[in-house]
Amino acid sequence: MAEARDALRARRLDPDDELDYLHEYDHITLARLLLAEADGADDLAGVLRLLDRLLAAAQAGGRRGVVIEVLVLRALAAQRAGHTAEALEALVGAVALAEPEGYLHVFADEGEPLAHLVAALAKRSGATRYLRRLQAAAGAATSVPPTADGLVDPLSERELEVLRLLATELSGPDIARHLVVSLNTVRTHTKNIYAKLGPPPAARQCGVRGSSGCWTHPDDHQMW
Repeated sequence: MAEARDALRARRLDPDDELDYLHEYDHITLARLLLAEADGADDLAGVLRLLDRLLAAAQAGGRRGVVIEVLVLRALAAQRAGHTAEALEALVGAVALAEPEGYLHVFADEGEPLAHLVAALAKRSGATRYLRRLQAAAGAATSVPPTADGLVDPLSERELEVLRLLATELSGPDIARHLVVSLNTVRTHTKNIYAKLGPPPAARQCGVRGSSGCWTHPDDHQMW
């Protein structure tokens, strides 16, 4: 987590930045980091403000996939803040946009916290077939037993490469160009990295064993 924070600082990103499409990926990553590190109502309020701005920009640009992702993050942030009704409202919006296209990964990648929210929505509004699929997918993301190294699944070679690049000053689009992949692919790798490394305390205990799926920083800094 420390490496992600340092990388974002190197890019001089701030929650109050003027938002633009080229740096949208970076600001979503910033929102994820701030949510993971949030400690108290003020921190969560700041995350929600950033997510609201990202949501408005994505809606204005007609970027459905980004809108869904930000709504999911907003649901998780509101849940963390204790605003259950607000969390469910955001989740309803995400589900309404995602169901026609059959989106699953954007929900499944968030794991158990989202599975609980989906269950609450199903209890309130009825367990539709799609909600049951989302709940199963999100629950499955947390049911895989960890390896001997304490990770649910070691980072792949590509994820390790993305993690190294995230610790540089390259922006999301720059990383995509460097790897010759789409920005959405880079975003997927980033979410997988967060899912595998877990919350900040677990990530900081990840160690420096590159062969076990942890990235070895040349200065032996803590992992994100």
